[in-house]
Amino acid sequence: MSEYFKGHKVFSLLEITQSIQRAFQKWYSYTYWIKAEMNKLNYYKYSGHCYPDLLERKQEKIVAQIRATLWDIDYQRINSTFLKVLNEPLKDGINILFLAKISFTPLHGLSLSILDIDPSYTLGDLEREKLNTINRLKSSNIFDQNKRLQASPLIQRLAIISVETSKGLSDFMKIINDNRWGYRFFTMLFPALLQGDKAPESIMGQLRRINRVKHHFDAVAIIRGGGGDIGLTSYNNFQLAHAVATFPLPVLTGIGHSTNETVTEMVAHINAITPTELADFLIQKYRNFDIPVTEAAKRIKLLSQQKISSAEQKLKNEMRFFKSVAEKKITTQSEVILSKIQQIRQNIRSEYKVQLSKLEALKLNLNKHTPSAYKNEFDKIRNLKLNLKKNSGILLKNFSNEILSTENQLRALHPDNVLKRGFSITLLNGKALTKANNASVGDEVETILFKGAIKSKITHKSINKDHG
Repeated sequence: MSEYFKGHKVFSLLEITQSIQRAFQKWYSYTYWIKAEMNKLNYYKYSGHCYPDLLERKQEKIVAQIRATLWDIDYQRINSTFLKVLNEPLKDGINILFLAKISFTPLHGLSLSILDIDPSYTLGDLEREKLNTINRLKSSNIFDQNKRLQASPLIQRLAIISVETSKGLSDFMKIINDNRWGYRFFTMLFPALLQGDKAPESIMGQLRRINRVKHHFDAVAIIRGGGGDIGLTSYNNFQLAHAVATFPLPVLTGIGHSTNETVTEMVAHINAITPTELADFLIQKYRNFDIPVTEAAKRIKLLSQQKISSAEQKLKNEMRFFKSVAEKKITTQSEVILSKIQQIRQNIRSEYKVQLSKLEALKLNLNKHTPSAYKNEFDKIRNLKLNLKKNSGILLKNFSNEILSTENQLRALHPDNVLKRGFSITLLNGKALTKANNASVGDEVETILFKGAIKSKITHKSINKDHG
């Protein structure tokens, strides 16, 4: 019997929910394929059941939302299929096409039970997003903008976007820090989320930070561990790919083991499949720079040694030449001095004999003269003796002065003293150059100074007709 209150027919809650149940049984007696975004999987480890939060967006706004049920046995089967097809398990933030049964009970209300999920739809949705991002970047002519940047031949200062606890980051750092050549890198970590819906904005936020201090770095590296296609969906995001493509520094990526290249990897300056491969690339850049530099250093050292050896040999030859010339000059001057000494000695002896003869003659005449005459002759003898002594001293002094003058001339002719006075020796092909006619414009000459030597090239010459 129906119940009424103040003229209104009153239904119980059970009656209403049973009525809804009968309507559902009439109109939703089948299963349905439904597409939606799985915002949260909500997996309960204890029971094994999942209670996904499903929603639909229009222009980034949520227009529909419902919670579904995925029982343990169905979850295990579906998750296994996802692992085989996509190399990824079911997870938050993916678009799915699922088979569901819709029911309603008075006690539990509306129920959306997921029976199956098609992984190919999820994969296709990812590809559609990826293709759309590629087309938008190409239409803006920025798809290969980062690739066109001129990277430093030696990347030393690296800004790294990664997660501190990432295994990929650990592998990367081990390789670049423990390389067998001892190369050293400057690295700075900019931590960011690398997976999920928040990953693009997190990575872009760190790119903005790096951009403010870009003069401190040669390049940026985005490093992530391995994963399948679903885990990499954030790297097909248009805003993220746009930020990487237009970044003012070369961007290097090593974000996983997947063979399906993401758009962010496509637009990056260098894309390595794994962090390890990226580290090997940087080490090889060092090797490519180091090997020719090392070889050039060896060649420069060898040539320098050869030049020094050649210069030393030329100097030795010139010193031997000057020594020979000096020795000849000294010998010649010594002979002249000895000859002059002998001549002076002979002159002294001759003069002495003459004066001695005069003295003897005076002695003989002494006895023939008176005492006064004797005294006069004696005075003459004394004066003659004094004159003899005086003249001998003058002759000896003149002789000493002549010897000293000759000695000074010899000293002045010594090669070191000649060079010390500002004179120099010019060598052409190791031989002394005395005439301008013996050299040509373009010849390389070496000038020997008192200290050191100078190499120069002849650009002009003039010829004195008087001296050739």
